[in-house]
Amino acid sequence: MKTAAFLITLLALIPGLVAWVCSRRSQLESSRSAMEATVIKLPPPRYESKTSLEQALLKRRSVREYSDAPLLLHELSQLLWAAQGITSRDGLRTAPSAGALYPLEVYVVAGRVEGLPSGVYQYRPRDHELALIVSGDKRRELYEAALQQEWVREGAASLVFSAVYERTTWRYGERGIRYVHMEVGHAAQNVCLQATALDLGTVVVGAFHDDRVKRILHMPDEEQPLYILPVGRRRHG
Repeated sequence: MKTAAFLITLLALIPGLVAWVCSRRSQLESSRSAMEATVIKLPPPRYESKTSLEQALLKRRSVREYSDAPLLLHELSQLLWAAQGITSRDGLRTAPSAGALYPLEVYVVAGRVEGLPSGVYQYRPRDHELALIVSGDKRRELYEAALQQEWVREGAASLVFSAVYERTTWRYGERGIRYVHMEVGHAAQNVCLQATALDLGTVVVGAFHDDRVKRILHMPDEEQPLYILPVGRRRHG
């Protein structure tokens, strides 16, 4: 009898619990949607520079010390275009992707970028724009999540790559995971070479707590963070 009474009580509570979960999810989605309503249109990328590809390859180095000078918005625009920018009318991008399925997402954790309020933004390649996800300077939180690697805190901004593996694995199965990892390597190298051409410094960071990075950037469950690239103006002299 006690068991039956408990089950009846439990069943009576389920509708209220379901309603609370749905309400909470709706609130979170509404909050994210409101943030994403703030969209920053980026300056158009340039397709020519004074630095040849060969010079960028020759000069590319991992740079972990940055000056206090801010990045310029057109520089961030160029880095994002190099990472995942659209290069054709049919949507092809700057980095190769198995089956042109494009599993990668790119976030910006901005702290010192002229013309861009501090916050976490998601890059939208199709319209070459940034959507605000979280307001405020989150560089220190990202630094803590990245095992206190100083360059994550000291960079003017960090680019964070994540992947939705299912975009690739639905077609290629388990081997698609390898393709995703190859793709993010291509994209990160694009950022490194573009930073070199802009006389900026960056370094690839792979050591971090995935769950904490996801929480800071408000990533959906299906996304997994793969790379952090802090970027800053090089210290000279």
